[in-house]
Amino acid sequence: MAAARLTWVDTPGTPLPPASQALGPDTEAPGLVAAGGEVTTARLEEAYRLGIFPWYSTGQPVLWWSLDPRMVLPVAGFRLSQSLKKTLRRFVRTPGCAIRIDSAFEAVIAACAGTPRAGQDGTWIVPEMQAAYTAWHRAGRAHSIETWIDGQLAGGLYGVGIGRMFYGESMFAHRTDASKIALCALVCFARSHGIALIDCQQNTQHLASFGAREIPRDDFVAHVARATAEPDIGDWTYDAAMWSQLLSG
Repeated sequence: MAAARLTWVDTPGTPLPPASQALGPDTEAPGLVAAGGEVTTARLEEAYRLGIFPWYSTGQPVLWWSLDPRMVLPVAGFRLSQSLKKTLRRFVRTPGCAIRIDSAFEAVIAACAGTPRAGQDGTWIVPEMQAAYTAWHRAGRAHSIETWIDGQLAGGLYGVGIGRMFYGESMFAHRTDASKIALCALVCFARSHGIALIDCQQNTQHLASFGAREIPRDDFVAHVARATAEPDIGDWTYDAAMWSQLLSG
């Protein structure tokens, strides 16, 4: 059997291969689709529509991934613990507590860059990534869901919205449960706008506790194709009435 070969996309205009061409489980980098090129808004748009995302460290070329299986959070199956539900109810009724979207994107991604992923010493959100996603935010694609307490940014997350697909990227918290509150707000927003799946990329116990699960990459890519073909969400504003999606009854 022929050895797996990695696709390089250093030449401008070279398209990314489909996710199905990612390196397999018997290789040193299962899920790696391609390497090289730059993280531009055009390349990000191409990648995310294919179910591919960039993930690399300083000193490495840009690495493009599509993991199999893929961790996703089905919005309808979101699990809200009783303790977190109490926290949400307290947050909603407390003056000075609010959810905002896109009011402090650069602060959110900078805070996320200072929060290493589980099992990693450094950040994967290198300066080039911060610059690229900030530019994509200005183009209306990347969004931050922010938890504000007493006028201070207490926690949040950022991700990418295309059509009726949301790809979660990273989260942070400066106050207890602040990132969890932002995730709950994202679920409420998603339910209010017909977003069925939130991409979580990698399996973690933390995400699984909320109902996230792994699905085959082919199923994920097929869902992405359908969801990204839907009209974009025009108004990324969080309305407090959306809390009813989790707190009704």
